[in-house]
Amino acid sequence: MIQRFTDLHAWQEAHKLVLLVYKITRSYPREEQFGLVNQSRRAVVSITSNIAEGFGRSTRKDKVNFYMMARTSLTELRNQMIIARDLMYIDTKTDEQFGASAESVAKLISGLERSASDK
Repeated sequence: MIQRFTDLHAWQEAHKLVLLVYKITRSYPREEQFGLVNQSRRAVVSITSNIAEGFGRSTRKDKVNFYMMARTSLTELRNQMIIARDLMYIDTKTDEQFGASAESVAKLISGLERSASDK
């Protein structure tokens, strides 16, 4: 039974993505500290924060809105990781690991949106 936002599989997988992005961005060049590092970390934290806030909302409309914001933060993060890849801040293996995790989170967020819309 789901009683807290931390019980949501979507939040759990998104939290793993948070940890992964923090690990990845630790190796970025120092000059990116206030650029891609900050932007990527803010975007990934926004994903879990919006899932949590959506869970706490009482109306379907509010829930869906916050789950949509989580999805858009994930899209923003994906863009930032493409930039990091193209700047060669991350290698192919790391990029693939991030991509698989991001895809899983995207599907789970879509499920949250559908579930909130159906109620």
